[in-house]
Amino acid sequence: MLNSSLTQLGAALRSKKISSVELAQLYLDRIAALNTVLNAYITTDAETSLIQARTADAMLASGRAQPLTGIPIAQKDIFCAKGWRTTCGSRMLEGLVSPYTATAVARLQAAGAAVVGKTNLDEFGMGSSTDNSALQKTSNPWDTERVAGGSSGGSAAARLGSWSEPVCMTALPPESTRTEKASWSAFWSASNFDVFTDEIEKSTMNSANSSVIMSANETSQRSLSSCSTSWSS
Repeated sequence: MLNSSLTQLGAALRSKKISSVELAQLYLDRIAALNTVLNAYITTDAETSLIQARTADAMLASGRAQPLTGIPIAQKDIFCAKGWRTTCGSRMLEGLVSPYTATAVARLQAAGAAVVGKTNLDEFGMGSSTDNSALQKTSNPWDTERVAGGSSGGSAAARLGSWSEPVCMTALPPESTRTEKASWSAFWSASNFDVFTDEIEKSTMNSANSSVIMSANETSQRSLSSCSTSWSS
């Protein structure tokens, strides 16, 4: 099962060759066995994962299954999921538990997918090797002396490593951060910088107006303070 495609896993679930609970447990066992070597996952929560898998089995039994129902997924740790630790690969957020679920994650959960864990990344997605994660370094599954790429190195290692995770969420949806949907896409610091972005746009229309530029600088500091306050609270 570990090397099966999404289509093959879906067929196995619908034909009752395996249950969603059994499939989720298979991946959880592999993560437990290999993550100390690869450090692909920052957080796992077996109890929550198996609850989601049981919900998927109920959907399958009632004929309400969708294509991703019962499929295990790994979630890059920049995406928020209510009740899950969400670190963005940063020590500042190491103990943060998300108060809401990102739109992309909510849609997968509504489709019956089961989250088996949250994967490592360069801190706040700023990097290309995952060496910049403040929490752990992810190794390349094919050569542990090499990096796994980034900023989604944890997702890459989970997908291509020995557990062959079938679905990994690795990037933001393509909407602007200044839309209602996108404000629930990933970690919520993005919306705090929108005010700063608006001020910068105003300043470019009148670059001679130094007071506007100063206002933008002051706004950026307020935004950063707002982020720091929300992270620590």
